[in-house]
Amino acid sequence: MTMFDHNSQPLEEWRPGVRTQMRISSVNGAYQLCIFDQFCDPGMGAPLHLHAVEEILEVVAGTAEIWCGDETYNASANQSVLIPAGSKHGFRNNGEGVLHVRATLAAPIFEASYDDRDELSRRWVR
Repeated sequence: MTMFDHNSQPLEEWRPGVRTQMRISSVNGAYQLCIFDQFCDPGMGAPLHLHAVEEILEVVAGTAEIWCGDETYNASANQSVLIPAGSKHGFRNNGEGVLHVRATLAAPIFEASYDDRDELSRRWVR
């Protein structure tokens, strides 16, 4: 068993208006999960992308428009959306304050491929 102090984990700016804090991943010993928080300014979020594994997007604070395939959800605090493996999805802050989203991936390494060629594919293993 391992305990983590998330207060000491850094916030990284992934793109303008989006800050990410990796909480649990292969970097700190996870074998099956990657959990991270994102803090998004109004109108900002994650562009259309996909992961090879399932993902849960949970709104911790604020409101989000989350799209997956042909479906769109408006989610607020304490609501989650299950994103199937391989499904193109994205989200944005559609509120006025900062959106706090917690994402859980069914893999210890964060990997994402984006439709937008200007967005770099990411693999977070640090």
